[in-house]
Amino acid sequence: MRGQKPVVLAAALLTGICLSSGVAAAGNDWGGAKPGSDGAGDSYYPQDGNGGYDIADYNLKVSYDPASHQLKGAQDISARATQSLSSFNLDLRGLTVDAVKVDGRGAKFSRTGDHELVITPARSLRRGEHFEVKIDYHGVPEPIDDPVLGNNGWQYAQAGGAFVAGEPKSAATWYPVNDTPLDKATFHLAITVPDEWGVIANGREKPSFKAPGGTTHVWAEETPIVPYMTTVAIDKWTFDKQKRKDGTPIVSAFAPGVPDSTKQAEAKLPEILDFLESKFGKYPIDAAGGIFLNEQIGFSLETMSRPIYSAGWAGTVPTIVHENAHQWYGDSVAVSHWRDVCLNECFASYATWLWDEAKEGVDLNKQYADDVKKASANFWNGKLYDMGPGKEFTSVYSKGPMMLHALRSYVGQAAFDRVIKTWPSLHRDGNASMQEFQQYTEKVAHKNLQGFFDAWVYGAGKPADQYLFPGGLKPAA
Repeated sequence: MRGQKPVVLAAALLTGICLSSGVAAAGNDWGGAKPGSDGAGDSYYPQDGNGGYDIADYNLKVSYDPASHQLKGAQDISARATQSLSSFNLDLRGLTVDAVKVDGRGAKFSRTGDHELVITPARSLRRGEHFEVKIDYHGVPEPIDDPVLGNNGWQYAQAGGAFVAGEPKSAATWYPVNDTPLDKATFHLAITVPDEWGVIANGREKPSFKAPGGTTHVWAEETPIVPYMTTVAIDKWTFDKQKRKDGTPIVSAFAPGVPDSTKQAEAKLPEILDFLESKFGKYPIDAAGGIFLNEQIGFSLETMSRPIYSAGWAGTVPTIVHENAHQWYGDSVAVSHWRDVCLNECFASYATWLWDEAKEGVDLNKQYADDVKKASANFWNGKLYDMGPGKEFTSVYSKGPMMLHALRSYVGQAAFDRVIKTWPSLHRDGNASMQEFQQYTEKVAHKNLQGFFDAWVYGAGKPADQYLFPGGLKPAA
C-alpha cells in the first residue's frame, strides 16, 4: 500500500497458533468436535479471520447490476478441517445469506457480530477432512469506513462502476471469506455485468461469454492469495495488453479520464518488473498489470498481480515501482502478524530508492544523510514494529527505507543483496515475521544484528551513531 498521506498499520503475535498450510489451527483437538474459533488470533484485529480449517480455493460466481448496486453471489469453497468441527465461521459484512450447503447437504447458519457467518453442517467434520461449502447470497455491498484510510472494500465509482480495495480487510464486503493473511487460497471469479461494462480482476483472463443479463467475465488467480489482495473493478475501461519476455501476460486497465501521463508511466511496467526481478529474484506471480481508477481514494494497493491505483497522484513511476515491489514483499510473502507490516511497506518503499539509484543516478548515501539531518524527534519516535492497530501505515514509508539503507551498510553490499534476493523465494506463497527476517539476515551476514534491530526496528528514538552511520554512511555536512 502507498498512502496519499502516509498512514500506519500494525499487527500482532498470534499466540498459540499452529501454522500448517499457512492458516491457524485451533489447538490439538483429540476429543470430540468443537466449534472453530471466530477469529484468527491477531491481537490487533482478533475477530478477523477464523480458526479450525484451511481454505484451498474460492470459486465465486457473481452477477452485479451497476444501476441498482445489487450483487448476487454463488460461492464455492474448497477447504480442509484442521480440527474436528461441529461448526465453523466465515467473515461476511452485510449482504443476505440465502442458503448454505456443506458437502452437498443443507447446513444451518446464523449471523453474529458485524461480520461473523456461523455455519453448522449436518454432520461434524473430522480433523484432516476435505470439505466443500456452497453459499448463495445477495444484497448491496457497503464499504468499511476506516477512520484513517477512508472507505475499504467494495466501493462505488462516480461514473457508475465499482471496485474493491482495502487493507487490512476488504474481501468480506463482497464474498464469504476467511479474512486473515494466514489463510492463502487460489481465487476464481466469474462475474456477469451488463454488456456496456468492462471487468478486470486478479490473475489471468479467461474467455468471456454471453449470459442472461449481459456478459460473464472470467478471471483466475492460481497463485495463493491473501483475501485483502483480491479485487474486481467494473468500469468502461481502456485496456492495454502486452507480455513480458517470459510470456507472463500484462493486462492494465484505465478508467475514462485517466491522463496520458499515467498510461505512459504504466508502459514502463515490463522494465520495472525486470528491474525488481534483478533485485528480488524471479517474479513470483503468474500475471501482471494495473488498475487505474479515476477516483480519489486515500491509497493505492498491491492487489495481487494487478495493483489498484488512485487517480492522479498515484499514476507515477515511483508508485508503480512501490506497488509492484509488493508482489514479492507483501503478496508472495505475507505478514504472519499485522505488527510485522514493515516487511511489506519498508521494502516496497526502499524499492523506489533502488530504482532512483539505478535509473536516475541518485546518490542514496547523500539522500540518506540529508534525510537524517532533516529528521525530527517525532520522526525518530515513529515505530517500524508493533506500532499498534490503526498506526501501521505511517513510519514504514519514511523511516522504513532509511532503516534498510542503514542495514545495507551495516551488513555490507554482498550480504544485503543476497538477503533481499533470496528471502522472497524462501517464503514464497507463505507468511513471515520480522524476527525470522532478522535471523535470516544474521545467518547470511555472519553477524549479530540484535543491537541494530533494537535501535531501528523494535525500539523508538534516534539510533546511536554506530547504527545510524555504519560503513560508508556519513552525516551530512
